[in-house]
Amino acid sequence: MAHIALTIAGSDSGGGAGIQADLKAMSALGVYGASVITAVTAQNTRAVTAVHGIPLDVVTAQIEAVLTDLDVGAIKIGMLATPEIIQTVAEAITGFEGPVVLDPVMVAKSGDALLAQDAVQTLRDVLLPRATLLTPNLPEAACLLGDAEAATPDQMIAQGRALCWSGAGSVLMKGGHGRGDVCHDLLVDASGLVAEYTAPRRETRNTHGTGCTLSSSIAAGLAQGLGLTNAVAQSHEYLQGAIALADGLMIGQGHGPVHHFHRVWSA
Repeated sequence: MAHIALTIAGSDSGGGAGIQADLKAMSALGVYGASVITAVTAQNTRAVTAVHGIPLDVVTAQIEAVLTDLDVGAIKIGMLATPEIIQTVAEAITGFEGPVVLDPVMVAKSGDALLAQDAVQTLRDVLLPRATLLTPNLPEAACLLGDAEAATPDQMIAQGRALCWSGAGSVLMKGGHGRGDVCHDLLVDASGLVAEYTAPRRETRNTHGTGCTLSSSIAAGLAQGLGLTNAVAQSHEYLQGAIALADGLMIGQGHGPVHHFHRVWSA
């Protein structure tokens, strides 16, 4: 029987992030992906030119349709855009007992906002307590805490712990926005550092969808029954391969996507 993961996120018409990236990552790791679309974006590698939120009753109906029929092993939550959609999703997944990976999507790689400013507090209050794992980059973690961006591993750990105290079960502090030749991702719980995942920092502009890909591939691992540290390790290795071979795709004129199917076909 297939393992199933559900992604609740926005659609990226360029195919590199959002629902499209999530389903590609889940498929690449051998997991059946189901989807709930929260917003439709007109988006490519250079810009987000339009965002249309899906009606709240349709978001609820999508979630109910999936969860009442499919044996979902894990949920990934991405772009939610507004306080109303956040509240709707939180209510609709109330009865789900499996792990939830929350990626607090706020800004696209192009720099365009994907989360309304007044939605940050709602995200923190309503969904953080439901998250088995929160996966913020450094700017997102700082925004959720109303703090300056972490600049050192110790500061990353401190902010991760603070987010756990705010309700998240565990936090993966992503170091992609950091500096130095090595990128550090730190898995943190309320007591401190649980695990560290490192990789060489690569010189490439083709990193569109990295956050979506990481969180959805972690959800895929959890749906397969992996423990959290192993699910993150599997996802980290997969994403590094996808980034390493991203330049060969040559998609678009801006921030191109990572190569989700690098293990299947060569660019």
